[in-house]
Amino acid sequence: MPSTRQVGQNLAKVLGIKLEDPDVDNVTRGESVFSTHTADSFVELQPTSGEWLAEVTPSGQEIANYFKSLFPFLSWIGFYNLQWFLGDLVAGITIGAVVVPQGMAYAKLANLPVQFGLYSSFMGVLLYWFFATSKDITIGPVAVVSTVTGTVVANAIEKYPQYEDTPWVIASALALISGAIVLFIGLIRCGWIVELIPLVSLAAFMTGSAINIAAGQVPTMMGITGFSTRDSTYLVIINTLKNLGNTKLDAAMGLTALTMLYLIRFSCTWAAKKFPNHHKLFFFLSTLRAVFVILLYTMISWLVNMHRRSKPAFTILGDVPRGFQHAAVPTINSDIISSFIGELPATVIVLLIEHIAISKSFGRVNNYTINPSQEMVAIGVTNVLAPFLGGFPSTGSFSRTAIKSKAGVRTPFAGVITAAVVLLAIYALTAVFFYIPSASLAAVIIHAVGDLITPPNTLYKFWRVSPIEVLIFFVGVFVTIFSTIENGIYATICISFAVFIFRVLKSRGRFLGRVQVHSVLGDHLIGNDNNVMGEYGTFEVSDSSLSPPTRNVFLPIDHGDGSNPEVEITSPYPGVFIYRFSEGFNYPSASHTLDYLGNHIFAHTRCTKTDTYERPGDRPWNNPGPKKGQEENTALPTLKAIILDLSSVNNVDVTSVQQLIDVRNQLDRYTTPDVVDWHFACINNRWTKRALVSAGFGYPTPRPDGLHSRWKSIFSVAELGGSNSAAAAAEQEANEKEQTQHLHPTLSNAKPDPAVDPSIYQETPGPSVASSITQSASTQKNKAPEFSRNIEARRVAVHGLNRPLFHIDLTSALQSAIANVQAREEVEAQGGPDIGVTV
Repeated sequence: MPSTRQVGQNLAKVLGIKLEDPDVDNVTRGESVFSTHTADSFVELQPTSGEWLAEVTPSGQEIANYFKSLFPFLSWIGFYNLQWFLGDLVAGITIGAVVVPQGMAYAKLANLPVQFGLYSSFMGVLLYWFFATSKDITIGPVAVVSTVTGTVVANAIEKYPQYEDTPWVIASALALISGAIVLFIGLIRCGWIVELIPLVSLAAFMTGSAINIAAGQVPTMMGITGFSTRDSTYLVIINTLKNLGNTKLDAAMGLTALTMLYLIRFSCTWAAKKFPNHHKLFFFLSTLRAVFVILLYTMISWLVNMHRRSKPAFTILGDVPRGFQHAAVPTINSDIISSFIGELPATVIVLLIEHIAISKSFGRVNNYTINPSQEMVAIGVTNVLAPFLGGFPSTGSFSRTAIKSKAGVRTPFAGVITAAVVLLAIYALTAVFFYIPSASLAAVIIHAVGDLITPPNTLYKFWRVSPIEVLIFFVGVFVTIFSTIENGIYATICISFAVFIFRVLKSRGRFLGRVQVHSVLGDHLIGNDNNVMGEYGTFEVSDSSLSPPTRNVFLPIDHGDGSNPEVEITSPYPGVFIYRFSEGFNYPSASHTLDYLGNHIFAHTRCTKTDTYERPGDRPWNNPGPKKGQEENTALPTLKAIILDLSSVNNVDVTSVQQLIDVRNQLDRYTTPDVVDWHFACINNRWTKRALVSAGFGYPTPRPDGLHSRWKSIFSVAELGGSNSAAAAAEQEANEKEQTQHLHPTLSNAKPDPAVDPSIYQETPGPSVASSITQSASTQKNKAPEFSRNIEARRVAVHGLNRPLFHIDLTSALQSAIANVQAREEVEAQGGPDIGVTV
């Protein structure tokens, strides 16, 4: 039965595909490669499609780990103890006291009765701990998501009036659909998608949303009616100012409540600094300020309205049903979905970015790592199941998460305690909710969203890092204020992505030059001897080869990296160019960066042969040659070699490789009858090597005149590790010597005789490679360790011998380029082809 390889080869013949054998050494033109007598040979094999399939196909263990990762609580619940429970109990009760008034307030933002905020709060905190990778996050109604939901509900009712009496049907359907989308993203482990949303977009979104929410709550706090608070923010502000004369008694309940909230907050902050020994007490007082204000103004409202329930002096919540009165299977139909399909992307984005940003932030602060994909699973499950009890879209809350963290939460199980508090409120405290003033709830919302506004100091730091992103921030805020929150999100994300794409498209690398540098410690030059003067005395360097007196570094010739402009950066070698890619090398940036490469080379070199055309009319229109009466500048060197630094390139694609081939062909015509040597340094990916080899790079290009028939191959070598290393051999020799001395004490001072044991002073010859490209470096002789004279040192090539133009670093690439340029110049000067040069 034919093998898979044979079947593939036969199929390739039928289709006319010319196969390349990745196992065949391409150095077959007589090039002299590194001798296997001085080092063990190493031929680098190309990666195969089978390897790629093996990498992307999950193993049984990986599948088991995937299902286990869906329930992170299994990794810690077995260690749960009383100390953890006490911390969770305090934090859970604290959050429960905060989430009840906030949940009701945010339900009003969502255009829903207040009890739906309690339903959402209960399901969020109850379900999250099963799937949580963060101990601090609290899922529930939040201001921004509630505002987006309120907009969706208002638009749906306007389009389908039959849902005016049951707006929660729209909100529950929105939660179910958006939660299913987020859950799917989490299950396929695509949590990295949130990384596409930059921090500046998040900051603009939070700031614009906070202004939008606060502006929309001011009329409620002041008792002003007669216009829609769902209009654009600037219209709401204008209409509020126009109707200030219609302010009602609600303003007394709202303005004083807002003032008291800020007064308590500032007082507790001041007291915590003044009396640091009692900072815990002041922290809890500050945390419970919303609960205190709501209870206080509820009592005031009860005293004022207890005898006028039918006609209260100011707006109050009214009847709040007890228990889960709206538990049912969510209604999903085409009309409902079509009513919010346009806002669905914005809803999903809001659910994700706020939660992931908050969880990552608190994970860094509290020294643990969150799994974004698993957090999406938690958000998705919560929003899929919550609608069955009447919940609307929920996500992580910044304010409640901060409170929970400071309250000393120990595990995600604190959410169960919070759920118990919310459940108690749903069944036992609904009668109290009747008298809660709407203006006071609006004050609580305004106070909560105030922390979401980006402070000026943060904007200044943004400016210091990237000025253009500050402009994007203000664009996002202005779009949110003058349009909608959804448009503000889209605007910042799209502009940030456009800036990124523009930078990639217009990215270009830098041409590098060579500089000799010294390492100085204090006033002492490292490398002149083995003693180095330090701040706390003199210490000895064990191996002087680790600290040579000078070394070569490569810096941009235009000092674009901010290096000292007074430092003279010399050309690597006449006709040799070193080019470093700046931001990868893929299809968006390939054209621009290679155009820059070619233009720079043409400007700093001349044609190898200018009289290739017998008549002026034979010249192509795009290469007419020098003007009449002018001669070509012969002071410029001819192009010899190009060294590409791929340290910032992780992979390449078909477009970028094809354009590199086009540039190679263009430059070969430019250097006719010579060819350009292409060297590659610092390749980080085997697939990149495979792509370059497939394009004909990695080994010398043959020349028609035979001057390139022999190649001067320079390889980087290293000692074998493990049991084959020199250190291991020295240790073994010392052990054997010690045993010999114990057995034959009289021989301890005897001098070994090479005639008896010739291996004592024998060392395997090392590779004869250029140690430096400068005279001072070439004369530098590294002192071998003492034991290296008595052992056999084995060295091997770091990279494959079959790819002599792939180098480990720029130094070896430049050494190889210069060595071969000089070898060709010597042969050309002698007037004959190279008979063989070996290094």
